[in-house]
Amino acid sequence: MDRAASEALLARAPVVRVAGVTSSGAPVLRTVHGVVVDGALAFHGAPAGEKTEVIGAEVVACVEETIASIPSYFVDPERACPATTYYRSVQVHGVVERVDDQASKTRVLSALMAKFQPEGGHVPIEPEHPLYKKAIAGILVLRVPLERMDGKAKLGQNRSPAEIGLILERLWRRGLPGDPSAIELVRRANSDHEIPAFLRLDARCDGARLDCALGEEDAGAAADLLVGEYWNGAFSRAELARSMLGSSAWVGARDERGALIATARATGDNVKRAWISDVIVASAWRGRGLGAALMRLLLDHPNVRGARAVSLSTRDADPFYVRLGFRDRAELPRDRVPPIGSDRSVEMTLIRR
Repeated sequence: MDRAASEALLARAPVVRVAGVTSSGAPVLRTVHGVVVDGALAFHGAPAGEKTEVIGAEVVACVEETIASIPSYFVDPERACPATTYYRSVQVHGVVERVDDQASKTRVLSALMAKFQPEGGHVPIEPEHPLYKKAIAGILVLRVPLERMDGKAKLGQNRSPAEIGLILERLWRRGLPGDPSAIELVRRANSDHEIPAFLRLDARCDGARLDCALGEEDAGAAADLLVGEYWNGAFSRAELARSMLGSSAWVGARDERGALIATARATGDNVKRAWISDVIVASAWRGRGLGAALMRLLLDHPNVRGARAVSLSTRDADPFYVRLGFRDRAELPRDRVPPIGSDRSVEMTLIRR
């Protein structure tokens, strides 16, 4: 992993494990809440105990992130040997330093609050504030400079393009929580992978690629595509961005530069019903079949494919959705689909099984 990606993983990890040896030769392993501040991994604790025994000592701090378990039968029908786990990890090697400067300690403590209590709800931490002055002076703050940091991403880079394509297909069919996101991470780590069938586009969409798991970093771009559309008139850009993050399934498409050019999402229980909303393709990409490909991907998503009924509302796109199997609510038996929708929209539903 490059330094930026390694530092980002270190910064977002909920806990960090720090291991070292005390001056008496005793091993120490502690789990701490860490933040990246002023070019170092910083953490805090009581001014007594094991943490104090590694001040000035060489330690290694590590974080890890499990991406997906890969069963052996994904690539070999008989041998157990290929079974593995895809993950990302970061290690920092360095000497533990004590932070005594009040301003530096304040920055670390403020960063910890911002990370673990981002909603606020407290008086801002300031070194001379009567609420905090004594506490800041008494708390122990330690740091390990990030001069020696390495990250590793094990995401199938030892596999052939055909094997990666097979793994992607089987992750999609397995559909465990996190598998769609794992697919995108594996794709980015293996740029020459064989594109699995569920992500293929026809020649009309040359220059575009489907993405089966959009994330927090895409919320703003998705909101930009959706703001001002008739069904979103009551919502601000910020509200639309937040709504994306509450989706059960969220897919999209990107151009050659990686810019988001289409988005679609669903919410539901994946048993009784799923509700599709915010389907849009950038105007320059319409008329090429990208919208239909995006909808087929969403309907096949692990968090949608099990729903008995899949519904949506539209004012003007009835023919498009009919081609995908949807029907006007009025055409369906009343006992099959609970009435959801508005008088100004046509609710359309696809019934499975």
